[in-house]
Amino acid sequence: MIRQFELVERVKSYDPGADEDALNRAYVFAMKAHGSQKRASGDPYFSHPIEVAGILTDLKLDDSSIITALLHDVVEDTEYTLSNVEATFGKDIARLVDGVTKLGRLELQSEETKHAENFRKLLVAMSEDIRVLLVKLADRLHNMQTLHFISSPDKRRRIARETMDIYAPLAERIGMHGFKDQLEDLAFAELNREGRESVLARLEFLRGQGQDLSDRIVGELRQRLAEEGVEATVSGRMKTPYSVWRKMQRKNITFEQLSDIMAFRVVVDSLGDCYHALGLLHSRYPVVPGRFKDYISTPKPNGYRSLHTTIIGPERQRIEVQIRTREMHEIAEFGVAAHWKYKQDSPQVEGRQYRWMRELLDILEHADNPEEFLEHTKLEMFQDQVFCFTPKGAVIALPSGATPVDFAYAVHSEVGDTCVGAKVNGRMVQLRAPLQNGDQVEIITSKAQTPSPDWEQFVVSGKAKARVRRFVRLKQREQYMELGRQILQKSFRQEGYEMTDKGLESVLKRFKAETVGDLCASVGQGHHTGREIVTAVYPGAKDDAKVQKIVPIARARARQGRGQETSVPIKGLIPGMAVHYAHCCHPLPGDRIVGIVTTGKGVTVHTIDCDTLESFQATPERWVDLSWDVDDGLEQRIGRLHVIIANEPGSLGSLSTIIGKSHGNISNLKITNRSIDFFEMLIDVEVTSVKHLSNIIAALRAMPVITSVERARG
Repeated sequence: MIRQFELVERVKSYDPGADEDALNRAYVFAMKAHGSQKRASGDPYFSHPIEVAGILTDLKLDDSSIITALLHDVVEDTEYTLSNVEATFGKDIARLVDGVTKLGRLELQSEETKHAENFRKLLVAMSEDIRVLLVKLADRLHNMQTLHFISSPDKRRRIARETMDIYAPLAERIGMHGFKDQLEDLAFAELNREGRESVLARLEFLRGQGQDLSDRIVGELRQRLAEEGVEATVSGRMKTPYSVWRKMQRKNITFEQLSDIMAFRVVVDSLGDCYHALGLLHSRYPVVPGRFKDYISTPKPNGYRSLHTTIIGPERQRIEVQIRTREMHEIAEFGVAAHWKYKQDSPQVEGRQYRWMRELLDILEHADNPEEFLEHTKLEMFQDQVFCFTPKGAVIALPSGATPVDFAYAVHSEVGDTCVGAKVNGRMVQLRAPLQNGDQVEIITSKAQTPSPDWEQFVVSGKAKARVRRFVRLKQREQYMELGRQILQKSFRQEGYEMTDKGLESVLKRFKAETVGDLCASVGQGHHTGREIVTAVYPGAKDDAKVQKIVPIARARARQGRGQETSVPIKGLIPGMAVHYAHCCHPLPGDRIVGIVTTGKGVTVHTIDCDTLESFQATPERWVDLSWDVDDGLEQRIGRLHVIIANEPGSLGSLSTIIGKSHGNISNLKITNRSIDFFEMLIDVEVTSVKHLSNIIAALRAMPVITSVERARG
């Protein structure tokens, strides 16, 4: 354990102006606060905050960070409060300590919710002052170094998984690769001990067999560069067991197939020397195609800069070489701590390398619950990246597999919300098309556009998923409210009553709703029926005989084509939200329709002669009399055809041509029966109404190659 005077001397060695008195007081305060508390290892508890402070002195952080490290567990684990810390050390230290301290009083929530809430608090705190994250990472590193002392295997695995999913990616995002490697390897040792030991044994064997080879490669590279006047420090290192394991898993290859277990680093004095050294190596040794990356002209979001290349180097060995300046090397190892800047009045998280943090805050704003936020956060941080360009040349870093929609949201939330198309390298592409490194992307927007629920199926960035889910959530609520209000109005009219907000407000508590809108939404979702609400508002309206008449009345009205007076118009509702169109009968505008309320999903629309409706005869309260809105004929819907066509050359082409000329679009085709003379198939066609589908059927029947065509009901 680091002694008091040793810690102070460490800080004074790189920061002569550090507050020595405050450091001494914090050391004594931590020892006194934790008193006789013990860690799982049996060591005094105060040894932990002292070791965390020692880790931060290696990063040469300011005295406030060191004091925060000493005090970071005081509020959480002792009788001292944040007020005590503020009274003794001031508001700045108290704010930093509060940022690192976990939330209390979360016992009634699930373990996952507690972790998510604590991480939300950490994110907000570190967005205001990055030192909070540095202290937290040092705290986690020391906890991982002593993880083996915890007796519970489940607790060890939970901590290791959290470290792998959250804290190691966070360390990488702020450029602290040394921390990242240690955290990953320590977590790997707990989560997959056998795998790590296997990789470690092979690495040790290679190190024993190839140490002379590594030294010879380093010597030859240094000599080649010196001959051309480039002074460089050349070194070689083995990759960590976890990075080797992850590469084996990602590429599905064996250990023997890995070609870059050894990485060689060339550190030079200037930016010009980087490219000079690169040119010398490329002119002297064969280059492996597709393995060159220039992170100097296009830095990573965390500020990492370096040249990466793979060559068939000395002694015909395939080796990876990283070339960087000394300043770049320091930033690569220590990240944000290497170019630490602290504004006395208002420490802020600024600069390009913190864009990811602002995006996490945006996700935090739009997530519906803590678990969803944590899911999006892992998604945002724990993926490889591609780098794309705006038309003006700005670099946008995205997760691997990102689409133009992800790019649009990375540029700005409003750009993503109004995205209608994209050009990649000057060519129009689908919004779901994956982007590649170096693509130039131009987003086409329209003020009339809103996020599509389908986007959630292919976007990969956390920000895009959070925005789309939020839109769908809000849109669903609006539709459930509108649908519920229509159902209630119809129910009140049927009983001869007028629906008023005042009447609905009188039964809010009974149905556990806070507002009339909430009550309408619950009806639209199918949690309550319109009849339940009417009976609650007007108890005298209860009449079981009327309930039994709902089914025949709904069917009769639908068959007669009556609707707007007593039926619920499905107006402006997006399919798949509050309204679902049944796949058993594929209803189209012009069909006589009826709705079945499904709890939690809204209304499913069926044609009135759909065979499926027989199974709902026993639950008449779930039936809703529906009608098409006058504008529904403008939207494309699916009509299904059953076609028998001659097995002749060109017959299928003729069929698709006729459908196209009739302004229909084939969305799906399935051959159900095939013989020498005929094909029998089901065809899904996008049409606007029953009349439109009938016109297509008539046109197809006029074709000589078609034996029969009928509208399919299943």
